[in-house]
Amino acid sequence: MATELSTNHLLGIKYITKDDIELIFKRAEEFKEVINRPIKKVPSLRDVTIANLFFENSTRTKLSFELAEKRLSADVINFSSSSSSVKKGESLLDTVNNILSMKIDMVVMRHPEPGAHFFLSKHIDASIINAGDGTHEHPTQALLDAYSIQERLGKIKGLKVVIVGDIRHSRVALSNIMCLKKLEAKVAVCGPPTLIPKHIKSLGVDVFYNIKEALEWADVANVLRIQLERQDIKFIPSIREYQQYFGINKDLIQSLDSEVLILHPGPINRGVELSSDVADSDASIILDQVENGVAIRMSVLYLLAAKLKIKA
Repeated sequence: MATELSTNHLLGIKYITKDDIELIFKRAEEFKEVINRPIKKVPSLRDVTIANLFFENSTRTKLSFELAEKRLSADVINFSSSSSSVKKGESLLDTVNNILSMKIDMVVMRHPEPGAHFFLSKHIDASIINAGDGTHEHPTQALLDAYSIQERLGKIKGLKVVIVGDIRHSRVALSNIMCLKKLEAKVAVCGPPTLIPKHIKSLGVDVFYNIKEALEWADVANVLRIQLERQDIKFIPSIREYQQYFGINKDLIQSLDSEVLILHPGPINRGVELSSDVADSDASIILDQVENGVAIRMSVLYLLAAKLKIKA
């Protein structure tokens, strides 16, 4: 197994290797032990300063990164675009360069424009971690999802994983597809035709338009919410109709021939894509995903910081 990452950034699953993913998982396993002991802190990043730049609203991802950084003893600076010079017309590059003049080593960024992280990586020296870029990628979410599946089922290779819901507008879907494919899982998507991208099969995935058929096929279902905030036109007649045809409830789960593991990246629209009795059932590992998110992000930060020291 590799002992260091092949890249200085985490721009997307597209840019990392299977060996990188397995190394991140190995370190995450070690950090899970740290966050479950009485003293939950290690001095690994004591000399590293990290800026969290969120140009879009975030609760879970931002808190997860902050907690991971503090567990590693990093110095943390939080930046919100709503109260910054971005509102006055300052460019992304100028904003970041001003922040870097404060001697920042790493930047965790969420940005509404796909490719913003790749652009920055070509213009600044700090390590960049993609915490979501528009509808493009969300690599740490895909890594924690895959790690959570492997932790519960003991493997990824050969498993059948269906991603259900708003595939068109989801950065989680694309990152999950690429991550799972690199780990040799079989991947499918399921949702209304209007929410499935036209060329999705070119990524090597199957497509279902019937939720029961999809769940009968799958070992794992990663269920996404309908992202109404990203839709400039209506892609479904109503939320109620979506729930009727694609919502997963206890009756549907009990009608299946075999058990299906349930994931959800959050936030859950209870009663729409998942009923509460499924979200809170033994088949669900949603709370495991939250815990594993901190461990995975600790792993990524630690491994990229090691690359910084090598480079220095």
